[in-house]
Amino acid sequence: MSEEEPRGENRNTKKKEKLSGVKEEKKKREVDGQQQAESEGVVLRGIFKLGKKSHDVLLTRTRLTWTPIRPETPTGNTCVLQPGVMLLQDVYAVKVKRRRAVGQQSGGAVLGVTLFCCRRRGKRLEEDTVHLHNASAEHTHTWYNTLKELLTGFSTRPRYLKVFINPSSHKKEAVHIYREHVAPLFKMADIRTDITVTERKGHALSVMKECKMDEYDGVVCVGGDGSVTELCHAVVLRAQIDAGSPDKPVKAVLPLGIIPAGSTDVVSCSVHGVRDPVTAALHIVLGHLLQVDMCSFSSLGQLVHFGFSAMFGFGGQTLAQAEKKRWMPSSRRREYALVKTLARLRPEDCQLSFLPEKKSQRNLSKHGGPDQKSESESEDEESWTTNQDLYLSISIMSIPCLSPHAPRGLAPNTRLANGSAALIAVGNTSRSEFIKHLKRYNSSSGQFSFPFVETHAVSAVRIRPRSLVGFSEESEEDGDSKSSPIIQSDGATFPWNIDGELIEIGNEVVVRVHPQLITLYGEEVDEAESTISCSCI
Repeated sequence: MSEEEPRGENRNTKKKEKLSGVKEEKKKREVDGQQQAESEGVVLRGIFKLGKKSHDVLLTRTRLTWTPIRPETPTGNTCVLQPGVMLLQDVYAVKVKRRRAVGQQSGGAVLGVTLFCCRRRGKRLEEDTVHLHNASAEHTHTWYNTLKELLTGFSTRPRYLKVFINPSSHKKEAVHIYREHVAPLFKMADIRTDITVTERKGHALSVMKECKMDEYDGVVCVGGDGSVTELCHAVVLRAQIDAGSPDKPVKAVLPLGIIPAGSTDVVSCSVHGVRDPVTAALHIVLGHLLQVDMCSFSSLGQLVHFGFSAMFGFGGQTLAQAEKKRWMPSSRRREYALVKTLARLRPEDCQLSFLPEKKSQRNLSKHGGPDQKSESESEDEESWTTNQDLYLSISIMSIPCLSPHAPRGLAPNTRLANGSAALIAVGNTSRSEFIKHLKRYNSSSGQFSFPFVETHAVSAVRIRPRSLVGFSEESEEDGDSKSSPIIQSDGATFPWNIDGELIEIGNEVVVRVHPQLITLYGEEVDEAESTISCSCI
């Protein structure tokens, strides 16, 4: 017994020391939080109940901190409770909480203040609330008015938005998505909206050309990749018109928010990491802005489109096949087009020229767009790299192009605003080897580790096709790809996939990268949520 008692005493001593250490650490954390709040300058301090416990709440210009008021136990020990902190940059609304009878629309006894904020769960942003209970009307209104004033200090948050909704996108759910998930958040954040439900292709572009842009703080698109493409083009084109610069890209004045309502939503995934309307809406109400590079696509000296990515060859042919089967569900249509194009896999004979990335040239004009003068002078000084060959696919992407099908993106080595685009050229090879290349986009890496694939960081690309792939049903073959393309008659056009939009172009295409040409609501992400897998290959 005499040996066991000291052992028990040692265990109890160690347990007490450990508990004492935890208490001291938590107490130190509390003190540090309070000191940080006080060093920023306390704007308000008061007592509120959070849950069932009273807290000492401190408000600074950047954060809200609350520390439990620790009651003493009968033994004289203090209860150790966890303090909390909330950054005001995550708060998008504040309301006075009242007790009201059923059917009562206004008035009621004051219960305190409710803060509406967002919390992160992976790449998703979710709605959350914090209730500060205090029955004093004077105390509550002082805090409410101060919080409202502090929230108005976030200058990037919009107050009035122009909203475009495409009711025909994907499963025709865009209107429902906006009403159920987006409109309540905008209303809670006191954001006014001017809504246009588009009726045809090009409707948003025509409205953007005529509306008074200075009335709005931003533009929102609710739709799929096609709607996003049209609106991004419209925003930049309108900036050119307003600046009186028809030949020179000008940085878009208003930021663009994208609410995903399509089947793939590549641009939305690239700036949000997920296809989630609530996440997208919270990025907008919180004013999270990103400067993003764009490309201009021109042919014969005339602007064809502004966009983020383009695919020539396999990507364009697949989209052309899919567009013929619009009556199919999107997943079936995508798989049908993929299999159909693979069955008739043919290379394009074309001249591919590119200018390597110019790291020293990141000049922006006074409007924020690229300096075209220095661009042209630099191109004269620097020679183009030119190859004449057979290509199964050529892709130019100024953003990573994340999607559920390719979580790390079609161009994982590029960024949203690095001033260059990724050129991915896939030379002629067998169908089986090309399928291996495609399959690796769904994995973490390795899609470019083939001898027939070359990648470059570029500032400009020129594609001059010499023949077209045939699309007639009679040309379908079951064998591997041939070494020579099918020649079509003069006057035929080439299918281009520009940001998911099918555009037919019959001549040489020049693609130029314009650094930070547009501002989008969102944040930089490295990988998208993967929720879809394709079993067709």
